[in-house]
Amino acid sequence: METIDCDVVVVGAGSSGCVVAARLAERAGLRVCVLEAGGGDLSPWVRIPIGYGGAFYHPRLNWRYYTEPEEGLGGRTAYWPRGKVIGGSSSINAMVFIRGQADDYDRWAAAGCEGWSYSDVLPYFKRLEDNLAGSDEWRSTGGPIGVKETSTEVHALSHSFVNAAQAAGHRLNPDFNGATQEGVGFYQITTRGGFRSSAAAGYLRPAMRRRALRLETGALVTRLTFDGRRCTGVEFVRGDTRSRVRATRQVVLSAGAIGSPQILQLSGIGDRARLGSLGIETIHSSPMVGQNLQDHIGFDLVYEATVPTLNATLGRWVGRMGAGLRYVITRGGPLSLSVNQAGGFIRSDAGRDRPNLQLYFSPLSYTKTLPGKRRLMRPDAFAGFMIGISNCHPKSRGELHIRSSDPVEAPSIRPNYFSAEEDMAELLASVPIMRAIAARAPLSEITKAELKPGPAVTERAALVDYIRAVTGSVFHPCGTCAMGPEESAVTAPDLRLRGIEGLTVADASIIPQITSGNLNAPALMIGEKAADLIAARL
Repeated sequence: METIDCDVVVVGAGSSGCVVAARLAERAGLRVCVLEAGGGDLSPWVRIPIGYGGAFYHPRLNWRYYTEPEEGLGGRTAYWPRGKVIGGSSSINAMVFIRGQADDYDRWAAAGCEGWSYSDVLPYFKRLEDNLAGSDEWRSTGGPIGVKETSTEVHALSHSFVNAAQAAGHRLNPDFNGATQEGVGFYQITTRGGFRSSAAAGYLRPAMRRRALRLETGALVTRLTFDGRRCTGVEFVRGDTRSRVRATRQVVLSAGAIGSPQILQLSGIGDRARLGSLGIETIHSSPMVGQNLQDHIGFDLVYEATVPTLNATLGRWVGRMGAGLRYVITRGGPLSLSVNQAGGFIRSDAGRDRPNLQLYFSPLSYTKTLPGKRRLMRPDAFAGFMIGISNCHPKSRGELHIRSSDPVEAPSIRPNYFSAEEDMAELLASVPIMRAIAARAPLSEITKAELKPGPAVTERAALVDYIRAVTGSVFHPCGTCAMGPEESAVTAPDLRLRGIEGLTVADASIIPQITSGNLNAPALMIGEKAADLIAARL
């Protein structure tokens, strides 16, 4: 068995892992080894922004997980794409850059996670970004991740949506990551120079110029290794070859909300009874590993338009050729953007003390594909658009557990969507809000009809049926190794795994309560903060 010696091994070159590895490699004399089960990120499906449509099911780039059949979804399974490539899900996501509400982090701190208030994490958010619009009190320039404002480049219908939303009573917000998140506007995306700005592009690749950093791709971690209560390294397989990494100072688990609890359980850290039933010896009893699973879910209202939408551009070869030529010449146009172009954060009712719903506007539509299975290059043949919604603070909690001791077998994922009644109530309340926006000019002036669920669907029971039939994941899993001040929490607020020495967890799995909006920016921030926490104890 080959053995690699290093000071720090980072398991997973995803959004957080790339950050941790790059920052620690800056320290003189520190040898850092990164293990990634996926491969390189030079695919056009990764580099070209809208290429994430091609990565959505790509077997080399994507883990392609599925949940168990969900009662809340009428017995359907939900598809969970996750990045199997350097950069992780930052290499295949829709690139929307949202930090979350300040109150999200202040609630973490109030619950006992000292050091995680918004004032604590804001410097890390600012450190990671290069805001192409410039810096201010809330934003910064010069960081590894390019953040681009898109209002001057989005489809004309996206402006119609924002104007209609303002006419419906929602205020304009030019920066969802600024002083407040509330309002409607255009989404910022993580691109630079017309290319995706992933964690791999921004952090890992520049850091690989240092001899202190070693990257092993195609390396599937099978288990952690221990000397008593201390984690000393990991074992991994690549093809038929088994190897070991010995870490003299720290093991950092950054395999994501699915991979991190899976590796812990395979290594004997989890619920004793469950592990024993699979023939796995318990190294440390930590029943909350894999629990507290959270995810944002959402659905769309679909409309037919009277003017051309991105359906014509992406759905016809002539349109794709034109968009491709424009991208090659200018690095601009629809191929340089996400299809989630506009949206916002609103309250389902005036009694709320903060926004609890996230709006999405996409200037294209899909009516023939199954929920959660859209393909960007196969939109409807007619002109259409979608107004979507998701819940910012879902109350439902799920769980994730390995099925066997085989590291290749995907774990059982049970999100328990709609197990909390409040989640359905929030999404029901969103329907009249979205319809009110669609009924306002200028959006109403170019709308031919509401296709799904259709204007006749107004009764609560019928809307509940529609929501259960079409709702899917927004692909923001987190919380499965949640930090907390109590001894039962998987990780402490300093991200050390409780009960084991030399082991840190640094990714979205440590999130105790899901943040408002897309999770890539929080995952990058967690990597930045984790790097400082780890460096302080080396």
